Amino acid sequence: MLSGMLEKIDTVEVASLAERRINELIVAVPEWFLTERDGKLHESLKRDEVTVLVSQGRLILSSWTAQGTRTWRLTSWEWTGQKLLLHSSRRMGAERPLLELIPRASAAAVVATVRGARQKRCEQLAQLACDQLSRSKIERTALSPGVRRGQPGRYARIILRLLHERIAVTASVAETGRGEADAFLSAALLWFTRTSERSRFPYIQQLWLILEKGSIIPVLNRIVLLRDGLKSAISVFEIDQAWTQLNPLEIPERRELWKKRLARFPPVSEPETSRSALAIAAQAPDAIDVAHARNGETLRYHGLPFARVRRLLGFERVWFGAEGSLRRMLDESSEHEFGNLLDSLREHRAADAVDHHHALHRMASESWLESLLRRDITKLDPGLIIAPLHAQFRTARGGRLGARPIDLLALRQDGRLVVIELKVFEDREHVLQGADYWRRVEAHRRRGHLSRAKLFGERRIRDEPPLVYLVAPTLRFHPSFRKLAQMIAGDIEIYRFDINEDWRSGVRVMRRLRVN
Repeated sequence: MLSGMLEKIDTVEVASLAERRINELIVAVPEWFLTERDGKLHESLKRDEVTVLVSQGRLILSSWTAQGTRTWRLTSWEWTGQKLLLHSSRRMGAERPLLELIPRASAAAVVATVRGARQKRCEQLAQLACDQLSRSKIERTALSPGVRRGQPGRYARIILRLLHERIAVTASVAETGRGEADAFLSAALLWFTRTSERSRFPYIQQLWLILEKGSIIPVLNRIVLLRDGLKSAISVFEIDQAWTQLNPLEIPERRELWKKRLARFPPVSEPETSRSALAIAAQAPDAIDVAHARNGETLRYHGLPFARVRRLLGFERVWFGAEGSLRRMLDESSEHEFGNLLDSLREHRAADAVDHHHALHRMASESWLESLLRRDITKLDPGLIIAPLHAQFRTARGGRLGARPIDLLALRQDGRLVVIELKVFEDREHVLQGADYWRRVEAHRRRGHLSRAKLFGERRIRDEPPLVYLVAPTLRFHPSFRKLAQMIAGDIEIYRFDINEDWRSGVRVMRRLRVN
């Protein structure tokens, strides 16, 4: 393996050469360690779990991760002699992570370094927690299991021993980003209940959650939604930036959630679809839908964005390109390439596609399921009205960072709101995500914001909290789904919808069950 300088991938010829050379490097090593510089991804992969190929003139890296298949468009690369540096682009350029592929032998040193740093933080945290109580001692400190065997876990798991009880303490000892409250709290609750059930006298009856400043409000908002018996066992502490002091925090009552100020929604009006969007959608009306935004329209083929329409200086302009590829403006010189993209989508993004491993078939699976339900939501529940139906609904004005959109917000014929969260792969956070979306929608419903914005036209919204529908293929619910669902307060109505595994051919509900 020869090392070299950073090489930009800016032509088809360069992309083809880079494809061959990168694949030669990958095949030469049985196992690799894939990581993102921002710390969001750490995966141990075999060489046949990494694919690099040229698609539509762009070099695409595909890999199977704990979050399912992920793809990146590679913009430049370098082999340093010890690792592959891959500059990449995702989500039409919105994300530009730097990927590192490290041979497994070198990766072991990286893993050991990360584990050592996290274990040191874990021990520091244990001493701080122990100092909060007189006559207590540290019985155990450990890291949670990693996503894959051999990887260091992200959470500290500490047991404090007192004379007549034990206390479970947990915190994140890895860098955390926005929107990780569901993952942390799910892991903490499952560990606490499992450890409590196995413990002998003195029993574990308390759970301490230690949080950094940015995580406090999201976690507290979710704790409020738990059943009373579990909520009363939880204590929350804030740790300072230097990790030298813990400050106890008060868990608010549910009624405190409804007192917070919220921005109102602007009145909803029926958007006008541009001529360009109508013309493109007409080429595959059963597969293409148009999503409207403030700055234009996005066209999606079974949920996968592949074209954008913008109005500039009074003229409509169209850009196209599937996720992971560079967007091009549609004009006479690129019509043939646009036609090839549509042909590829027809061939590969179809229920009866021959190659189910093709990137166009695997990408944006949840969006594909969402697109099917948007066309006829009564396939899920005959009691739901077909339209209006709000997809990727944001309860935070302007779509502030960290506030994820709700997959679908619907209304039943009887006027009851329904929050719908979709998954096509196992996801431990499914339950807490659904409960948090319930909280956000209920806060706006109580203030009358949804009715005044006429989200559902002239239909009346009943003065009752929304229902929560958690939807996934039968075999794709996480093993801990039932246990987590039973931790949610009983007045939050949560239903599990099992759909058929071959849902791409048409959605059928196999089972509906109240889970809490």
